[in-house]
Amino acid sequence: MRRHRTGARRAANAITAESRPTMSTLRALIQSPGILAAPAVYDCLGALCAQRAGFRLLFTSGYGIAASRLGKPDLGYLTATEMVDAAGRIAACVDIPVIADIDTGYGNALNVIRTVEDIARTGVAGILLEDQRWPKRCGHFEGKRLIDAAEHAAKIRAARHAAGASGLVIVARTDARAVEGLDAALERAARYLDAGADVLFVEAPQSRAELAEIARRFPGVPLMANIIEGGKTPNLTTAELDAMGYKLVAFALSGLFAAAQAIADCFSILARDGATASLRTELDFEGFKALIGMDRHLELEQRFATAAAPPAD
Repeated sequence: MRRHRTGARRAANAITAESRPTMSTLRALIQSPGILAAPAVYDCLGALCAQRAGFRLLFTSGYGIAASRLGKPDLGYLTATEMVDAAGRIAACVDIPVIADIDTGYGNALNVIRTVEDIARTGVAGILLEDQRWPKRCGHFEGKRLIDAAEHAAKIRAARHAAGASGLVIVARTDARAVEGLDAALERAARYLDAGADVLFVEAPQSRAELAEIARRFPGVPLMANIIEGGKTPNLTTAELDAMGYKLVAFALSGLFAAAQAIADCFSILARDGATASLRTELDFEGFKALIGMDRHLELEQRFATAAAPPAD
């Protein structure tokens, strides 16, 4: 039993060590010139598609994970275990950094420490930590409630403590724009920066002018914007946000909406026609095998194959 525990401890340490180059990669990207735009994904298939498209990093989508895993809206149904598991699986299947949504950290500062320690072992390179009161909800929903700014600053300090020397990037998100107004959101963001956040994310500004004001208030600070089709924030291009001074842009639900529409269209055709001959898609069986790296797995299977045992007499 003692040998097993030692092995498990070594495995955990190996995971942490392997995660550090990815964290270093994310920090280098944030410090490099130019804006970084990426989709938020909710499963490994989406992550593989995004990597194939050439994105240099990824976000995970709590909204998408709740919808795909539970069939429920983003209203606080997901647990810390579910989010850490989903983010870890996504990070493990790609070679680019992943910034994971960890909602509010699932409790007080101690819960944040536990969540950050758990997720830092998965290979995730960064986290988003928000200042909503639990149960939280999507940043573009109505009815959000906030914890005190001092409490969230303490949670950011706790996350920084838990991250230690790992290099984990902390994105501090405030949802105060919808509750207290833009000025209060900016004041909160400043406190979170002082508490140790690496990136500031003022969620759901409602105009181009508000986006520009956020950037004006924090010159030289890495800022994140979140674009949702039909959401509260104007759907600006990455070039427009780059000109304002933003560093990270998440297209949080674009893939989820596109996938849901494609699946709905496919199943409608199947229900109507009793066949899929009229379905228009460029991805077929062979293309999908290439997407999931079938050849690499067959090579592994062949490498470790054993000779068949001779038949018994």
